Order: sequence, then structure tokens, then C-alpha cells
Amino acid sequence: MLKGGIYIYPNATNYPNGKLRLLYEGNPMAFLAEQAGGLATDGYNRILDIIPTALHQRIPLFVGSREMVEKAQDFMNEFKNV
Repeated sequence: MLKGGIYIYPNATNYPNGKLRLLYEGNPMAFLAEQAGGLATDGYNRILDIIPTALHQRIPLFVGSREMVEKAQDFMNEFKNV
């Protein structure tokens, strides 16, 4: 977190909703990252703000240093409608 870095597991054609599970993969990583000063999003929303709708709900994940995740989020927003 201190020197940068990002872990990206975006959605894909095979996994349109992402592959990682929100409740027991996304939320724990997001909590640890944010406690260390980083950030975790699904590309648009903060992971810890997502309200689960299913036990095995899947999400895309962008987690790491705040600057790099915000940059990835900017790219996602810029190319959302392309």
C-alpha cells in the first residue's frame, strides 16, 4: 500500500458479474486494504458500500493503493459507454 500497486480482477465475457464473491473474498480484502490506507472498488462503487443481494454474489474487484485504484476507476468511468 505504501509504494503503490493494484490487484485487478475485472468482469469479463465469461464472467459478466465478476468472479470473486462479495461476502467472503471482496469484503475481507476491501476491509484490510482500507484499514491500511488503500481503496477497494468494483470499478464504480466502494466495495464496502455494496449491499449483498445473494449469498454467493460475484463482483469485479479493484483493490490496492488509493491513487492507483482511483486512476483505474477514472478509466472505468471514462470508457463505460464506449
